[in-house]
Amino acid sequence: MKTDSLARTTFAPKQADWRDQIKRAVRDPAVLLEKLGLAPGDEPAVSRFPMLVPQAFIDRMRPGHRQDPLLLQVLPERQESEVAAGFSDDPVGDGASSAERGVLHKYRGRVLLITTGACAVHCRYCFRQAFPYANQHAGSGQWRAAIDYIASDDSIEEIILSGGDPLMLPTRRLRELTARLAGIPHIRRLRIHTRLPVILPDRVTTDLLDWLGELPWPVVMVIHANHANEFDAAVCEALQGLRMRGVHLLNQAVLLAGINDSSPRLADLMRRSFEAGALPYYLHLLDPVSGAHRFDTDSFRALEMMDALRRELSGYLVPRLVREVAGEPYKLPVL
Repeated sequence: MKTDSLARTTFAPKQADWRDQIKRAVRDPAVLLEKLGLAPGDEPAVSRFPMLVPQAFIDRMRPGHRQDPLLLQVLPERQESEVAAGFSDDPVGDGASSAERGVLHKYRGRVLLITTGACAVHCRYCFRQAFPYANQHAGSGQWRAAIDYIASDDSIEEIILSGGDPLMLPTRRLRELTARLAGIPHIRRLRIHTRLPVILPDRVTTDLLDWLGELPWPVVMVIHANHANEFDAAVCEALQGLRMRGVHLLNQAVLLAGINDSSPRLADLMRRSFEAGALPYYLHLLDPVSGAHRFDTDSFRALEMMDALRRELSGYLVPRLVREVAGEPYKLPVL
């Protein structure tokens, strides 16, 4: 999609029920491979982190290509059961940052609300795949303690809705939560971390856009795309609708071996993200979560790729290369 197409003044959200698409998502690796014309391989029959991928994302995969970069992000592999040195179930220290049920307070001035444990897709490198959601997310009946915690600390000026994926909640529930947050005078910004507009663009409904447009704070939405092929026409149109409601869009990606670990692929991703309306923000080194070691890329290679990006792209298209380290007061730049 060309950038000038984003200047259109109308956006018509699709009428398909996104919740029905979640219900019909593919959960069996053999079925996914059959849809792509691929023979079953050595995929595990059972995984502690079951496969989940909706048809809208499958439609962007190339049939017959076992190494398709979108397929590799979601297909379970037997290596996931291997123990790798330095990899753990809580690689970023979420457990130690829990301030209240559903509240992670890692960094000064902002808190992260675990709104749900649900996602539209199960990415194989997810750093929260072993997160104890049953005990740690703040459901609608359990928001009071989280709200009270935020209200009691006037240094908190930014709320980050996370999960899981916060847009898996019905818009009605999101409205209820933000209505309660609106009564806290020291909140100045709302940030939403979500993969839904990329994985399932039909989630960007009229109701969702109306809610975003009614909020009393500037809204930053951080989407997550790792490869240029994730941005099809439907995704670009959904992002256009969000921008038209004044939402500031950023994209964060993870550097993943075999998926985007080359400077040409990264350059394509950054261009495509910007053309779709999301400014490149962070490029994360892999969080060392158990089972994801096959995606790891060493920091020296990452720095070489960043140097190539700076030579190739305008400065505003170059993301910040960072690593999250448990206990640090901010994400660490990789220099």
